[in-house]
Amino acid sequence: MATTSDISKGAFFRYNNELLNVIDYDHITPGKGNAIYSVKCRNVETGKQSEVRFRSGEKVDFIRVEERELQYLYEEGEFLVCMDQESFEQTHIPKIIFQDTIQYLQEGMILAIRFDENEKPISGNLPKYAELVVTYTEEGVKGKLLKPAEVEGGITLNVPLFVVIGDKLKINIENNEYVERVK
Repeated sequence: MATTSDISKGAFFRYNNELLNVIDYDHITPGKGNAIYSVKCRNVETGKQSEVRFRSGEKVDFIRVEERELQYLYEEGEFLVCMDQESFEQTHIPKIIFQDTIQYLQEGMILAIRFDENEKPISGNLPKYAELVVTYTEEGVKGKLLKPAEVEGGITLNVPLFVVIGDKLKINIENNEYVERVK
C-alpha cells in the first residue's frame, strides 16, 4: 500500500468507501509536530469537492486506473455512447464525469476516459481545444481589445474585435479562452 508521499494531481484513491480524484494538494510543515498533507479532491460518483488531511507517512489506498481513447457518437439520456477505435465496441459513459466541459462536446470527438479495476468509467477529458463557429457577436467598441461573442452550444467568451459571425474559432476548453481563428 502506498503512503502520502505518493500523492499527485490526478491520482485516484479510496477514502471512507468513496472514490476520490486529487485536484490539488499541499504539504504543510508546521513549526512543531508532524507534516500534514492537505488534499483537495472530487468525489467521482457525485462530483462533490472536499478536502482530506493526512499525516505524513500515513497509508493511502490508491486505485490503478486504465486510460483509453474513445470516440463520442451520440447522447442517450444521462449517458454518452462512445466507441472504442480498435474493437468498435460501444460503451455508455456517464455525463457527470466531464463536469462543466460537457458543453464543448461535439460528435466525433476523441475522449480520454479512465476506467477503474472493475471497468467502470471514473473520469474523462475532452481534447484541449474545440473548434466552434461564432453564432452571435456585436460590433467592437473603439478603445477596447475584446468583445463578447457566442459560439455553437450557447457558450459565451471574449474574442478580438475582428471576429465576425460565421468565423470558426479555436477555443481552449480548460479556461474558455479564444486561441485563434481557424481557416
